Amino acid sequence: MDRSGLLTETRLPESMTLDAMSADQIVTLMNRQDALAVRAVAAVSAEVARAAEIVVEKLAVGGRLIYAGAGTSGRLGVLDASECPPTFRSDPSQVIGLIAGGESAMFRAKEGAEDSAADGEAAIAQLNANEHDVICGIAAGGTTPFARGALVEAKRRSAATIFVTCVAPFPNQPPADVAIHALTGPEVLTGSTRLKAGTATKLILNQITTTAFVRLGKCYENLMVDLRCTNDKLWDRGARIVATVCGVSKEQAMPVLRAADGHVKKAIVMQRFGCNAVDADKRLAEHSGRLREAMERS
Repeated sequence: MDRSGLLTETRLPESMTLDAMSADQIVTLMNRQDALAVRAVAAVSAEVARAAEIVVEKLAVGGRLIYAGAGTSGRLGVLDASECPPTFRSDPSQVIGLIAGGESAMFRAKEGAEDSAADGEAAIAQLNANEHDVICGIAAGGTTPFARGALVEAKRRSAATIFVTCVAPFPNQPPADVAIHALTGPEVLTGSTRLKAGTATKLILNQITTTAFVRLGKCYENLMVDLRCTNDKLWDRGARIVATVCGVSKEQAMPVLRAADGHVKKAIVMQRFGCNAVDADKRLAEHSGRLREAMERS
């Protein structure tokens, strides 16, 4: 396929003398261009919101969000998936990142791996995707066969589909229930989509999963009440959240958090109502894990 006409492959007039610029000039130029990535994402906010609503619908019935991409796009999907369990206490199998070339491609580029649509299809088939899942194909330039194959197989299996790209709609683009076209424009370094396109993609994935998990009751006010306490920093943050919500000191909150096995939401209910962990679990279960409802209706 001739990709020379793709927006992400065209040359940026402002950087035509990039090789002759000073470090300060290059950084200043990149900062100005990076600001365009934020604007490009803002312009597709309605599509991102629709994508998040689909993810909410699928996760609520036990389905999965599966990212599929190659190179930078694939790494960003894997990154977003890996950050959901510690942030939202989600099951690691709930959000999955697939990268062309497999796990080793996260650390060492395997550029040829993206050229196989069959590999994308096989990756979705291996996960036995079905109508309860949503597959998000990520392709900055829009043409990555691996992402296309994943979306085609997803449609074949009646899964919901999302397509994230940084080029305008084009004929025969991958099938998707929601297509997100963040038009970031030419890169400072021509064709290097790890720059503006990568920034825009990261913002979009952040918005999809954060919106989805918030809507699923994974936060209270703007606090991460479902974070997973897995290190000293997170234990400290968890105790501070319990203290903030319940109006006690961090020193008072920490033993309760320990008794709740690091489950912040449970610890808040225990502290607020003076109940044990079992009763706190029951209260939360009665309100589908939504802390605001459990606090207001109890």
